[in-house]
Amino acid sequence: MGQDKSLIKYPENYVVLDIETTGFSPENDEIIELSALRVVNNNVVEEFSELVNPERYVSSYITNLTGISQQMLYNASKIPDVLNRFMEFVSDSMIMGHNVTFDIGFIDNKLKKHFNSDFNNDYIDTLKIARKMLPNLKSKKLGMIAQHFNFNTDGMHRGLKDCIVTNMCYQKFVQMHREQQLKQTNALGLIYKDVQTSL
Repeated sequence: MGQDKSLIKYPENYVVLDIETTGFSPENDEIIELSALRVVNNNVVEEFSELVNPERYVSSYITNLTGISQQMLYNASKIPDVLNRFMEFVSDSMIMGHNVTFDIGFIDNKLKKHFNSDFNNDYIDTLKIARKMLPNLKSKKLGMIAQHFNFNTDGMHRGLKDCIVTNMCYQKFVQMHREQQLKQTNALGLIYKDVQTSL
């Protein structure tokens, strides 16, 4: 598994990813959707999204949560084919996601199982950023953060929509970071002027 990059400088080039699954265990559950956005210079330039046939039963809970039904997955490609295309899309890019270690855990497990390889991309977790930037927000779930920023959350819990919302939240965090830096710079400028005046 790659490294969690603590943010000194917020990257402008990365791939946002999100998966939907049949459950919460990488060992016992399967991926049913793999989605990603390629971002270059803070602009979305390409997207990837495919359903995956899990070759197993999808519970009504998952269908109600995601809107992905058993019937929708019947003619979808199986995980080795989708993973192969997904990894070509991702390449060696910096990965970004919300609570992204969940997604990475599943992808890493399936890569080991089907290709005897690891998912070694470095990554950034917007959940970690949210804890720093929004300490007073009670819930740090992606939907709650999006609502806090007044972003449209319709269609969430589908991979591509979650990627879009994650990227919007990240861009908002970048804006907040720049504003904080500007305030600090202005404050230092005022302090310097005060010192000069008192000399």
